[in-house]
Amino acid sequence: MSEEFKRPDGRKVKETRKIVAKVGIIPNADGSAMFAFGDTIAIAAVYGPRKFHPQHQQNPEKGTLRCEYNMLSFSVSDRIRPGGNRRSAEISKITEWALEPVLMLDKYPNAVVDVYINIIQANASTRCAGINAAAMALAHAGIPMKGMVSSVSIGKLDKQIVVDVSKAEEDWEEGEGPTDIPMSFTSDGKMTHIQLDGKITQKQLEEAIDTAKEACAKIYDIQKNALKEVVNEK
Repeated sequence: MSEEFKRPDGRKVKETRKIVAKVGIIPNADGSAMFAFGDTIAIAAVYGPRKFHPQHQQNPEKGTLRCEYNMLSFSVSDRIRPGGNRRSAEISKITEWALEPVLMLDKYPNAVVDVYINIIQANASTRCAGINAAAMALAHAGIPMKGMVSSVSIGKLDKQIVVDVSKAEEDWEEGEGPTDIPMSFTSDGKMTHIQLDGKITQKQLEEAIDTAKEACAKIYDIQKNALKEVVNEK
């Protein structure tokens, strides 16, 4: 990996954008958090556990996690149509899959935990920011968890692996073009989510996974510190 590789915004290949994480930002939610990678800002609010309606969808063995991801119409420079679409439905489901392995939902049979994720500003890596915010919000809500989940996007610009892809890097057209690989890991290093858009060799993929693990360990420390700050304020 070349540390001399020039990224569009001047970052080093393993350098994320500035990360900001805060907990307890929505007073009327059971748990809430904000997570930002640079200009990409996600806010998550948790409501529940509460009784699942309709009743015929209840699970008597464990609770249900229900995530709703939404990019607000003003989150990008070209206004997008408000409301759900196929992409938001897909990311909502992916977020559930990324978070469920650490949640102890067996303590809440017939109940639902709702997580609402809103992207208020977008410059790529929105799903990863949303997963990070949601994990913090769930912890803030007091939902029993086996660990934290941290997420980051790994990119391949031509043949160079980079951390935390920006919009300029998503649109990269030089060489082989861009490859985007969002990944999520538990705080003990187990992968809960991976997607791949583009082309990559097995060796490059192995490098990307190792790089993501390293970045997620740093993100976890930031999430943990944000949660500790709220506990210390009480």
